[in-house]
Amino acid sequence: MTTVLTEGLAQSGTKPVPGWSEFSPIPDQIGFAGSFAGISNGTLLVAGGANFPDGGAPWTGSKKVWQDHIFALEKPNGTWKLAGKLPQPLGYGASISWKGTLIIIGGSNEKGHYADVFQLKYNGGRIEKTDLPPLPTAIANTSGILAGDVIYIAGGIERPDARNAGQNFWSLDLQAKKREWKILKSWPGAGRMFAVTGAMGNDCYLFSGSELINGSRNYLKDAYSYNPQTGWKKIADLPVSVAAAPSPAFTLNQNLLVFGGDDGRLAADAAVLKEKHPGFSTQVLNYNTFTDSWSVVTKIPAPAPVTTSLTVWNGNVVIPGGEVRPAVRTPKVLTYKPLKK
Repeated sequence: MTTVLTEGLAQSGTKPVPGWSEFSPIPDQIGFAGSFAGISNGTLLVAGGANFPDGGAPWTGSKKVWQDHIFALEKPNGTWKLAGKLPQPLGYGASISWKGTLIIIGGSNEKGHYADVFQLKYNGGRIEKTDLPPLPTAIANTSGILAGDVIYIAGGIERPDARNAGQNFWSLDLQAKKREWKILKSWPGAGRMFAVTGAMGNDCYLFSGSELINGSRNYLKDAYSYNPQTGWKKIADLPVSVAAAPSPAFTLNQNLLVFGGDDGRLAADAAVLKEKHPGFSTQVLNYNTFTDSWSVVTKIPAPAPVTTSLTVWNGNVVIPGGEVRPAVRTPKVLTYKPLKK
């Protein structure tokens, strides 16, 4: 069952939205999209990403530049510090928080896409790096989720010039004696990139994303759940596409919350609208896993970010940076505390 929703573009202005606040902004005037984010030893880490350092855009001739910084925020009311650097500039992969570490999976930079997987541990103000088994192939614009102690990676593209998005579905059991990636049966739908993943217990979920058809994007609204014993199951379609929404979804009781995203309505006009683009969806969609239905539960303060990670810190949602209009980044770090009913 799907609830019919009204349009959710960034029209909420600057009025406060209950439950939302901000941490200290990322220490960069422009901000980044495609950053990795997670929690290590109680500290929020935000790493990598890319921006246009001169504040321009592709249509003004500006060049996207990837970054290698690792920023750390030890307390919600604290200030960011530069804690270290990634092995190379990197962004647009998947982020997983597990047992006091941030796991970084895949991603891209100006040289291409990567299959590297590694853990970052924040210890005594410094970053410790541990390598994990690499992915079966390089991937970027992918989605990842931790269900129990198992990482699942779904979709993405293998090369910057890919004409089709992947149907890859891989898993890595972090508790296995011999850690190795398994290639699993894919979901019964189109290949995709920039999907949103979610988890409920040992089950994982795959929402929306965008399909590539000979290089052109098709914005998807389909959704699926996966159980390790029973496999894939089709579930209720989303009311709108949420491509590139902060991922993963936030688990709240029997619900999964998806924050904003690109519904694709203005995708074809982005190069024409340029600076006049109104922004992306501010709707927060709720998927009820018990009733298999969608609804709107709140809004994100405009402008709402896409192409960024979502992590949970002290029980609250954290969305660091992201893209708020085509080519426009934000250094804001949004945080959401679910409202008690």
